[in-house]
Amino acid sequence: MKRVFRAGSLIQVAHARNVLLSAGIQSELRNQYLAGALGDLPMLETWPQLYVEDADEQAALRALARAATVPSGASWTCELCGEVLEPQFTSCWRCGSTASSIP
Repeated sequence: MKRVFRAGSLIQVAHARNVLLSAGIQSELRNQYLAGALGDLPMLETWPQLYVEDADEQAALRALARAATVPSGASWTCELCGEVLEPQFTSCWRCGSTASSIP
């Protein structure tokens, strides 16, 4: 198994795990309960971590890198309700409508 992600927050690691799951990559969450050992153990060793099978390492790293990339482009306006949204959103947070064309 290879470690592909770790962070000081379980929320960040859970998000990374969801990114991997959506890419079809199974992962194992480790150290989710070690925060209480901070001080007795080195800080980075107590952080939650994600591990994947050796064969999935490169695909997992690519999926995480894609998820960390901020989409560029112009904001778009929802055709249904008129809400202005940033380019990273593909559906309207207000009405749920999907963007018909993102610039």
